[in-house]
Amino acid sequence: MSVELETTTSTVRGAAPPPADRAAAQRKRRRRGYALFAAFAFPNLALIAVFAYWPIIANLYLSLTNWDFISPEPLFIGLTNYTSLLASPSFHKVLWVSLVWVVVVVGISLVLGVLLAALFSKKLPGTSVVTGIVFTPHVVSGAAIAVVWLFIFDPNYGLARVLFNLVGADSPNWTTDADWALPALLIVSIWKGVGFVAIVYLAGIQGLPSDVLEAARLDGAGPVQVFLRVILPLLSPTTFFLVITQTIAAFQAFDIIAIMTDGGPASSTTTLSWFIYEQAFMRSNVGYSAAAGTVMFVILMVITALQFRFVEKKVHY
Repeated sequence: MSVELETTTSTVRGAAPPPADRAAAQRKRRRRGYALFAAFAFPNLALIAVFAYWPIIANLYLSLTNWDFISPEPLFIGLTNYTSLLASPSFHKVLWVSLVWVVVVVGISLVLGVLLAALFSKKLPGTSVVTGIVFTPHVVSGAAIAVVWLFIFDPNYGLARVLFNLVGADSPNWTTDADWALPALLIVSIWKGVGFVAIVYLAGIQGLPSDVLEAARLDGAGPVQVFLRVILPLLSPTTFFLVITQTIAAFQAFDIIAIMTDGGPASSTTTLSWFIYEQAFMRSNVGYSAAAGTVMFVILMVITALQFRFVEKKVHY
């Protein structure tokens, strides 16, 4: 009898809790998980809201006003800034210069970067030193680089003058000639950013599966075929990442323009970022500047969405 009672008691103690108790325990664990997530996420979300989303909302409001930094309150004028902006031929020129800037800087940087990365991936003497030299301009201040290149482009004393003299030509006025100012800035911007692109591509190449590359070589593929048909497709995630980040960085270019040309001559180097600064802080036209900033924000959002919509389909993960 005592054996049966003990067996029955142990069975009751080992039995699963009722469904109601299990559901209550699950809800308690879920609430605890939500509370833990909120404790970790709230500070970050608060910082993002204050320093990212709120400025966008404030800029959108300013774009609907007329303000000069002096008046006590901005004057609400609706969409007048946008209609004036989109109807302005000078703004159309700014958009064209920005388009040329982004396409040339991003395109050439990607091409040169992947070629340099392929070269750096070879086991050649001095590769690490050359890699460091190429990457150094990326970490140097853009203002400092602009000052150095102002000396290089000087038509009377600069180093570029020597190259032109070798072919019997005179060095152009790089930063004061409307035909040469934009190419000069493009050269400097590409020179500054190509090192970062090369390092990112180099990391991607070093992470490629060696068995795939070896199989391509065993099938008779030469170095050029391996690079074009195997390495480049496998680097598509890296290329996708660089296209987005470099496009955003190119739209935000400012320091090199500010030091070398101030957006001139004749607005030949006025990109959208410099136009926004010029309207706000040089002409005190805050509402007009905010409208241009909103236009740039929309352009970047559209470009990024199109890249995710169409370009990502060709990415091989």
